[in-house]
Amino acid sequence: MKKALVLALSLSLAGFAAQAQSTAVKPANAQEKVVGPQIQFDEMKYEFPAIKQGDVVEHTFKFKNVGTQPLVISNIGVSCGCTTPEWTKDPVMPGKTGTISAKFNSAGKMGMQNKVLTIESNSVGGNAMVSL
Repeated sequence: MKKALVLALSLSLAGFAAQAQSTAVKPANAQEKVVGPQIQFDEMKYEFPAIKQGDVVEHTFKFKNVGTQPLVISNIGVSCGCTTPEWTKDPVMPGKTGTISAKFNSAGKMGMQNKVLTIESNSVGGNAMVSL
């Protein structure tokens, strides 16, 4: 009985040791290469300086395709009809940049506003959002 117990314990320890040796640990600063397109923005939120009601203001968000395949933006949804987006329509190749410009018409808008743009694309991870 003792021999069987010692044998079982030895086999268990050998199995754990083998598994521990085969597990590779990645450095904390290592980045995984994404397979497919991936959008990465320079900034996710922009705040306009104080404006007057009725002003039309515009901001351009810059992004980069940090993936491995062409990035295509199919649509940009807005949280309000007061915001009009324009974007790079051609595919953005890996390593290249594109832009999304958003015009905000403040007519009839008072106080602080938060307008969200939802970027629909083929990016790994799904839709992205930026806000004004």
